[in-house]
Amino acid sequence: MVKTRPIALDVNGRHHTLDLSPETPLLYILRNDLGLNGPKFGCGLGECGACAVLIGKRAVRACTISVAAAEGRAIITLEGLGTKDRLHPVQQAFIEKQAAQCGYCLNGMIIATTALLLRNAQPDETAIRAALSRHLCRCGTHIEILAAARRAGELMAALPSSTIVEDAP
Repeated sequence: MVKTRPIALDVNGRHHTLDLSPETPLLYILRNDLGLNGPKFGCGLGECGACAVLIGKRAVRACTISVAAAEGRAIITLEGLGTKDRLHPVQQAFIEKQAAQCGYCLNGMIIATTALLLRNAQPDETAIRAALSRHLCRCGTHIEILAAARRAGELMAALPSSTIVEDAP
């Protein structure tokens, strides 16, 4: 029998307490229990990056982190970055540069780009490539994704000094 306990999660600024097995992958809870479809199930092994979420200023693979490890930490998914009426600069850049084909990798690419820009406001091409290197795109929009990451840096640099993702330590 699987032992469960109340797990408190802070996702996109909303508090949730769910009775869960502590070993449950965070991705399952985000998608199945909280209805957040930004993080995708790709490989289930942390290799493709489609399931990435922000925890603090880091992109984390939600398929490999347990809910117990994420408990008490601020989690931001794609849905928590911006809204339809007020896009996050990284989301805006990906639209402007048409950095999508099938869109399956976009969650991870956007989250990884956001994490990079939170840690390094003016990344060079090498830093951008390194940040995105473990996120797989099978459609071949790599050139557009790199252009979108550069554009996102420009858009974020033009904003006031306030942080883009609130509460990101």
